[in-house]
Amino acid sequence: MADKIRLRLVTPSRLLCDEEVDEVTAPGALGEFTVLPDHIAFLTLLEIGEMSYKQGNQRPRLAVSGGYAEVLENVMTVLADAAEYADEIDIEQARKDKERAEKRKEELAPDDQAYQAVETALRRATVRLQVASKEARH
Repeated sequence: MADKIRLRLVTPSRLLCDEEVDEVTAPGALGEFTVLPDHIAFLTLLEIGEMSYKQGNQRPRLAVSGGYAEVLENVMTVLADAAEYADEIDIEQARKDKERAEKRKEELAPDDQAYQAVETALRRATVRLQVASKEARH
């Protein structure tokens, strides 16, 4: 029985993590899930949300914006559309992005073609602010 899993987290622009970790929690398409050593193999879509992993007594947090996660033979590979660690998030920019999306959403009807993109931008900005604020409290 393994006591660690390897987490590989990649975005189109960079490799964020390639480490041995104790567990990983991520926002799956069917809800939040946690992966422990010797987890069953699976593949899932990721939603916009918070991802974290435990490494000893540390729990780094990231904001992820969709993608895929695969677990196979004690390796979890995450191919994220975008991801950033909590301490990398520009809080002021995330606030501006959220305000801009909220304002734009008010101007659109739900059946407008741009509505879904604005809704996604609002969710992304909200998650970035939540992840950054959790890090600031720790």
